[in-house]
Amino acid sequence: MSTLPTLDLELLRTFIAVVDHHSFAEAGTHLNRTQSSVTQHMQRLEQQVGVNLFEKHGRQKRLTEAGLQLLRHARHMLSMNDEALSSLRENSLSGVLRIGSPHDIADTILPPILSHIARSAPRLRLEIDVGRSPFLMEDLHRGKVDMVISTREDPNLEGFALRTSPVWWICSAQYLHNPSEPLPLILVDEPSIYRRYALEALERANIPWRQAYLASNLIGIKAATRAGLGVTARSMEMLGPDMRVLGETDGLPRLPDVTYHLWIRPNTVNPLVRRAYQLIRSSQGL
Repeated sequence: MSTLPTLDLELLRTFIAVVDHHSFAEAGTHLNRTQSSVTQHMQRLEQQVGVNLFEKHGRQKRLTEAGLQLLRHARHMLSMNDEALSSLRENSLSGVLRIGSPHDIADTILPPILSHIARSAPRLRLEIDVGRSPFLMEDLHRGKVDMVISTREDPNLEGFALRTSPVWWICSAQYLHNPSEPLPLILVDEPSIYRRYALEALERANIPWRQAYLASNLIGIKAATRAGLGVTARSMEMLGPDMRVLGETDGLPRLPDVTYHLWIRPNTVNPLVRRAYQLIRSSQGL
């Protein structure tokens, strides 16, 4: 049986904060501790390891060789500790999580998120509502869903960016583009960020257009596009093997990018939603 002392993880956490923030005072602010408390932690840690971790360098303190060696171990130990606790807590998550997602990412951005949740919280039951971003955001505000993936911005919600994707002019692979004629547009009815992007870009470029097809959802947009009825503006996620992209070489203007966000209500106190939100956020490296 080992007679070596057990390192205190709390002391190691303080040690890492001192290194990362380059001073005892800044580490104390970060950890919500007094500077004297941080100093005491470092003294206790040096007693535990039996070596000096810092040395004076002018008015500053820097790590000794032993301090550098301990830093590598400390980061690993805290990472393992946090991973173990997160795993246990996530495995205990149970209940229903309701997620709203737009059609165009239901088979691209959404599956990896669902897979990560299912692996990390296998007892969690997922309910997915696939629809249009504007209406999903309304459902979030009304409490019909717990979180939403959407291209729309809302300063009254809490969220983060999942992905920024280019928006392209997309048509059937067999569609014959004729720049001398008004552009036949396949549009979704209002409200739609893609509709707005398309019409504003064409107006700025003074390109004539006509409405060839009006849909109420992405299923209709895809059907009309594959049928060769015209051109639509959508994110890269919609592009299929039977479609192609038109661009500036075809006389069409460049379109703005679109960003998909994950949103929750900022006043959400449901621990299940909060922990699932953090789980997804951490899966994005945030």
